[in-house]
Amino acid sequence: MGSLEDREDLEEETNSAFTWEVQANNRAYNRQFKEKVFLCWQRRKYKRNVIHTAKYNIFSFLPLNLYEQFHRTSNLYFLLIIILQGVPEISTLPWFTLFAPLVCLLIIRATRDLVDDIGRHMSDRIINNRPCQVLMGKSFLWRKWKNLCVGDVVCLHKDSIVPADLVLLASTEPSSLCYVETADIDGETNLKFRQALPITHHELTSIKKMAAFQGKVVCEEPNSRMHHFVGCLEWKGKKHPLDSGNILLRGCRVRNTDTCYGLVIYAGFDTKIMKNCGKIHLKRTKLDFLMNRLVVLIFLSLVLISGALTLGFWFKVREFKAKHHYVSAKHVRSVATETFFNFWGFLILLSVMVPMAMFIMAEFIYLGNSIFINWDVHMYYEPQDMPAKARSTSLNDQLGQVEYVFSDKTGTLTQNVMAFRKCCISGVVYGPEKEAPCKEDPYLWNKFADRKFLFRNAELLQAVQANEDQRVREFWRLLAICHTVMVQEKNNQLLYQAASPDEEALVTAARNFGYVFLARTQDSITVMELGEVRVYQVLAMMDFNSVRKRMSVLVRTPEGSIHLYTKGADTVIYERLGKKGMTEWTTEAALASFAEQTLRTLCLAYKEVDKDVYEAWHQRHQEASILLQNRAHALHQVYEEMEQNLQLLGATAIEDRLQDGVCDTIRCLKQGNIKVWVLTGDKQETAVNIGFACQLLSENMIILEEKEIMRILEAYWESNNNLKGDKKDHRRSQLLPQVKMALVINGEFLDQLLLSLRKEPRALAQKVTLDTEESWQGPGEGRMDFLQARRLSLLWRTLGTQRKTPGLASEDKDSSSHESPEARREQAFVELASQCQAVICCRVTPKQKALIVALVKKYQNVVTLAIGDGANDVNMIKTADIGVGLAGQEGMQAVQNSDYVLAQFCFLKRLLLVHGRWSYVRVCKFLRYFIYKTLASTMAQIWFAFYSGFTAQPLYEGWFLAFFNLLYSTLPVLYIGLFEQVSICGSCRLPPCRRSCLCPTSSSWGTRVGWGLSPLGPKSRPPRRLSLQDVSAERSLELPELYVAGQKDELFNCWVFLQAVAHGMATSLVNFFVTLWATWDSAGPVSFSDYQSFSVVVALSGLVSITTEVILIIKYWTVLSVLSIFFSLCFYTVMTWATQSSWLFTISPKTFPFQYADLNVLSQPPVLLVILLNVSVSTLPVLAFRVIYQALKKPRPKEEEEEAAPSEEIITVEPMAFIHRESRARRSSYAFSHREGYADLITQGTILRRSPGVNSDMLVDHTMPSDELSTSTKESPWCPRKMSFLGRKKHQHWGQVPSAEVQPASEASSSTTVDRQPFSQENQSSPTESSALTLNRQSGSFQEKLLKRQEGSLSYEQWPHSPPESLPPTKERPPSLQEKPLSPRESQVTAEN
Repeated sequence: MGSLEDREDLEEETNSAFTWEVQANNRAYNRQFKEKVFLCWQRRKYKRNVIHTAKYNIFSFLPLNLYEQFHRTSNLYFLLIIILQGVPEISTLPWFTLFAPLVCLLIIRATRDLVDDIGRHMSDRIINNRPCQVLMGKSFLWRKWKNLCVGDVVCLHKDSIVPADLVLLASTEPSSLCYVETADIDGETNLKFRQALPITHHELTSIKKMAAFQGKVVCEEPNSRMHHFVGCLEWKGKKHPLDSGNILLRGCRVRNTDTCYGLVIYAGFDTKIMKNCGKIHLKRTKLDFLMNRLVVLIFLSLVLISGALTLGFWFKVREFKAKHHYVSAKHVRSVATETFFNFWGFLILLSVMVPMAMFIMAEFIYLGNSIFINWDVHMYYEPQDMPAKARSTSLNDQLGQVEYVFSDKTGTLTQNVMAFRKCCISGVVYGPEKEAPCKEDPYLWNKFADRKFLFRNAELLQAVQANEDQRVREFWRLLAICHTVMVQEKNNQLLYQAASPDEEALVTAARNFGYVFLARTQDSITVMELGEVRVYQVLAMMDFNSVRKRMSVLVRTPEGSIHLYTKGADTVIYERLGKKGMTEWTTEAALASFAEQTLRTLCLAYKEVDKDVYEAWHQRHQEASILLQNRAHALHQVYEEMEQNLQLLGATAIEDRLQDGVCDTIRCLKQGNIKVWVLTGDKQETAVNIGFACQLLSENMIILEEKEIMRILEAYWESNNNLKGDKKDHRRSQLLPQVKMALVINGEFLDQLLLSLRKEPRALAQKVTLDTEESWQGPGEGRMDFLQARRLSLLWRTLGTQRKTPGLASEDKDSSSHESPEARREQAFVELASQCQAVICCRVTPKQKALIVALVKKYQNVVTLAIGDGANDVNMIKTADIGVGLAGQEGMQAVQNSDYVLAQFCFLKRLLLVHGRWSYVRVCKFLRYFIYKTLASTMAQIWFAFYSGFTAQPLYEGWFLAFFNLLYSTLPVLYIGLFEQVSICGSCRLPPCRRSCLCPTSSSWGTRVGWGLSPLGPKSRPPRRLSLQDVSAERSLELPELYVAGQKDELFNCWVFLQAVAHGMATSLVNFFVTLWATWDSAGPVSFSDYQSFSVVVALSGLVSITTEVILIIKYWTVLSVLSIFFSLCFYTVMTWATQSSWLFTISPKTFPFQYADLNVLSQPPVLLVILLNVSVSTLPVLAFRVIYQALKKPRPKEEEEEAAPSEEIITVEPMAFIHRESRARRSSYAFSHREGYADLITQGTILRRSPGVNSDMLVDHTMPSDELSTSTKESPWCPRKMSFLGRKKHQHWGQVPSAEVQPASEASSSTTVDRQPFSQENQSSPTESSALTLNRQSGSFQEKLLKRQEGSLSYEQWPHSPPESLPPTKERPPSLQEKPLSPRESQVTAEN
């Protein structure tokens, strides 16, 4: 293990060194760098910007594809047999009988791989040919992405995609800011800002200066760390530090920035996104691996059987030559030589026991099931005209065995759309009205209204227009003033530019209700209030950070009064209220109702500040803002002084829309024992919010975070209970019984935890550190939640009991010596995560997503599926056993690298539960039946060898062997593989494969005949008084539990294979020896004891037996099933008549020796009786055994059924004394939509001023050439929100009342009267005292429910969170250019110092 750590440290030190040098505008300098490839062979160190994600090219396709195909054991086996058949001395069958099918099989698979790879080539060509502007000489010219080189200076415009990793040099925005959307990299659609160095911002102000720029960037080697970069710019004898805030990564999209300029430092496969993409892996199914092992087993068995038969030939031929010495002259070879050749002859003769036709037919079955997926109209998405598509045809059966689904969040689970849904003002809830679509727009009176705003509430609009209620007025005024949105006017329309969509939704809501945000300057903000323009002087902006969870603005009104407006998370706002009356209680109930509806809540409050108080506070604020040390802490304390004794105005509720059907899909997948993990690059709070919205998380779950996970894993390590052993499954079942858990972790934690899976050195800053401001907390933020502490204490108690389990320590000590500590830690983590109902991984890079998938595959040995829609999901999609790409708004990279393409996440339910399960059932039945029918016919060759002197003489006619798998038994097998469905018992609703149904009618005869030609064809008629019912697509969705059979490999495994072998062997024994018994000591014209007649009877008996078996096992009877059996028998009749005709015998007697053999035999009635006897003896015992076994098999006990289902129980805890404020599990949104420092950019004027020295020649013409491909796509806003990480039961949570219990505004009056008695615990205990409180807006019954729910309220801990990286853009600046303010980065450095 030490060597591994040393190697990682060495690689880290190597990559951390500044060995990457790039000089601007100097391709000759950059081309001189070489790197060693092999021996003396060197190549250019810096790659071009061209990418190739395809697997093959013109020269490598044939050898590489053949190499991959011959990795299959079956192909190697067939190749060996073909080689042996080419030797005349040992060949018993013509060489082309196997060569032609093998070539056909290889061509089919190669064509499939070629079609998939052509799609990747087309995608690469589209990306490589995207246009961009490159500085060539003294002007910017349009060039293709593939022509970019390291050191080039490129010009990008609004909505452009960044073609390579760039160092931002300058932009037309103030202070050379550049706003980017990184949805295709980390899944976040809220804007982030990047900023150029001050030196390049001031110096590079014209194209001429850009062309003369000769700066050199010295930085780290290319790596996959998406959020980390270290380097410096050397220019004019000085070095200027660079970090990730100066870098534009490939795949980002420029937003709200007219023009920006960058220097290419990493190109092509050296870019960070390409370093995270991974390689294309050959994906094979579990059944494929199993068949490979079975082929090896069959081959070894054939070798043993051939050896045994050859040994019999050795003794037989010596005895024969001794008795018949007169024939010795004809046998010139020695006995040993003839025995050697006979061995290979037997091996060739019995090689048909591994039928190549099975593999060829399987390809057509895979293709047919893929076509059914493509044709399924229920997975067609009409808005995008996008049907489902199976890009891979070899993984269909594995769709029925998935146990883990790894999903992206942004664009996969969500629509990236924010909508203002509800608000609560003074305790009155205003929701959307149910109105007719043709109703007139209520906002026509407002010329500034956004016509796309869908919220309608006539009573709220009337209250706003009346302008009588001060709280209503202040509510909308706060939304119009307290924000960080920038505004610009374009085509006489106001355009808001926000860092997060929810912030924009709030300001737009205020705009439509008459409070229009018009403009802002460094120290003022202009708002039009119901037609009156008012200018507010901004006295202070108290910025957001992860500890404050709120934002405040201190303004002076036109009348001269000073007001403080605050909005933020409900937990922090309620702690700072001056008084708490019925308005606060009803608002809290409304917040709980909003949370139950998975809406993102936000609390609004304000207060009026005395001038004397402000003057004293302003002096302290000035002193704190100029501190050189602990400035942020000091400012926080000053802000805390001002943000006290607030008056609550109300709350807002924003809907972060999920895709249609996401909740139902996740519910069905969980019922089908499929675990869903969310892997996203977005912030933790946003991902957890979506987890609650899509019901992946619930309020009664224990949500484990990093500290709890480390404590659990430490307990694992101490007891060594996570290691392999005989009692591993028992230990897993005993871990945390009756506890519903969920894991929420981030990328840094995974980076620390999972060291041995990492394929690159660790980041420079390796330890997981909290924010600099999280070491101290505000009032009440450090209290531990009682419920969480109680649950965790029971959790440790459970682990302590587990550690004392006898017999585990010794067993684990032995295994611990063979595993590294990292491997044990990883295995412990996977064991813990696998027992959680949900796992959410946040802030993970694309490579980390792939490593998580690989980790689960490594330790759980399960089938995994990854689904995503962006380039950041490509590596995960490639690594998983099955990759599903969504044709979303983040491009087509995920689609081009996926195995299946869907338009919506909800279609995944049908893909797995219907098509996946059907494909698995069909392929398993196909394999079992094919093995049975092959052995039932070919094993008669072995029995015949005992009566042919062990001479390897074929029993059957050559043409019967040729057409047996081609025509005589093909159609029923194809029907099973394409159209078969499993039945369930109509009484007990259990699938027969469980073998636990007691219903006597649950036999294979309980089938029906209809017209269900395919999953997409006409629906078959309903069953008539039949117990077994076919599981239709709708029924499969209603019974997700049926999916478990595929996860447990119940339908095809080694035991099923042995059953098929035994069944086939028994059938061959009956057909051969019963026929032999019937012909024993017989002679005369009616005898069929001659070789040809005997061969015909055995062959026909075998054919009828396997046809009878297929009739018994088909559960889904249609016209096609009847026709397949009928035509199979017809083919036998026609082809036998043709191959045994006299004219063919005349042409070639050796090729067609069986002249009229069938006709002669079948014309004798005793032969028909023998065939009937063979079929009866081989079929009736098996049928009787199946019926008796089902009748005697005990049904599964209810206890096992309940144990198999996910437990809904949780550890119950004693409720503690009532603590009012910290009782909810609601999720506030605002505090996680911004990045600290944005308010400073506004107050300092950094983003409000035109960049100095931006000349007209810097505004490069960005008209894209008409012949180039346009790459602009539709912008999709998205923003995270907050949640409380502590789960609890709903009956213990008074605030979560149904929305129906919160009276709508239409039923409420305009005033509220409250008895001013405190809400003490004593008051709550008495129902009579509770009923004394009266509300004009709400009924008494609601008050009683409200107060009863307060009794179960509990407190919870305030969890700190890291601030997101987002900053909204602005285009509006004053024309004056004065002294340069500090940049955000300089301000941050100064604050830290």
